[in-house]
Amino acid sequence: MKPIKPKKLQKGDLIGVISPASSPDDLTRIESGATYLEKLGFRVEIGKNVGKINGYLAGSDEDRVSDFNYMFNKMEVKAIFCVRGGYGSPRLLDKIDYKAVRNNPKIFVGYSDITALQMAIFSKTGLITFAGPMLAVDFYGEVSSFTEEMFWRLITSNKPFGKISMPDDEKVIPLTKGFAKGQILGGNLALLVSLLGTQFFPPLKNKILLLEEVGELPYRIDRMLNQLRLAEALASITGIILGSFIDCNEHDPTKKTLTLGEVIDDYFSKLKIPVVYNFKHGHIKDNITVPFGVNFKINTSRNTVEIIESAVS
Repeated sequence: MKPIKPKKLQKGDLIGVISPASSPDDLTRIESGATYLEKLGFRVEIGKNVGKINGYLAGSDEDRVSDFNYMFNKMEVKAIFCVRGGYGSPRLLDKIDYKAVRNNPKIFVGYSDITALQMAIFSKTGLITFAGPMLAVDFYGEVSSFTEEMFWRLITSNKPFGKISMPDDEKVIPLTKGFAKGQILGGNLALLVSLLGTQFFPPLKNKILLLEEVGELPYRIDRMLNQLRLAEALASITGIILGSFIDCNEHDPTKKTLTLGEVIDDYFSKLKIPVVYNFKHGHIKDNITVPFGVNFKINTSRNTVEIIESAVS
């Protein structure tokens, strides 16, 4: 399937806001995020069901998918930003109007639980989506200048992005050597694994796989990576980029455990493809936005990761 690039965002464009997973505990964050976007010169439309609470979900499945489908069907909306992650996106995958997504391609942004939506969208339509900042997480209060500079450049310019710079001039670190080129897919490890065996798991042949995680102990990371291995999901990829794994080590010194590093080494150090880690993407303040479906290049001899085409048209 040929990838579909959404049109670049311009000042005055309308941004739709939806909450397909969980709702923030502090709803004023939504208002703060909307104000931030308006100050930049964009118009904002909040989904009519945003702010609802249904346990750990931001309203019923019908509420949340209704806002998703409405924003994709509304021609005036040029981009859709998610409020936050949490949990709930996978429950919507068989309720989405993929024909509307394909016929009305637009910028779609989020990460964490939103991974499920992004991989399903790519699998069903080929639309490029953005693992990037969310309204009530990254765009309220003090906004990271690193995060916003890269994000806005990616979605407002149709020129190839080029080499990715990381905060404080850090570099990616090779776990294995090599050179790779291919479309990047992946995201949050738990959400990616949750799609295995379904029609929404993305095609990984000749792709570069990005993985990040938060709050999972080493044995859980081990279990998820082993599931990917047994499903042969790692068999045909061209390279791996390991993002940030936050709070993923055992804190109890009395418990027997492998370290996160040992688990990572077990699964990736013997692969015959380039694997790099220390890529600043995930549940962190200074966050690299990743356009899923766009061609990336990994060069371990230079410790570089490069976006070799534009993410928008």
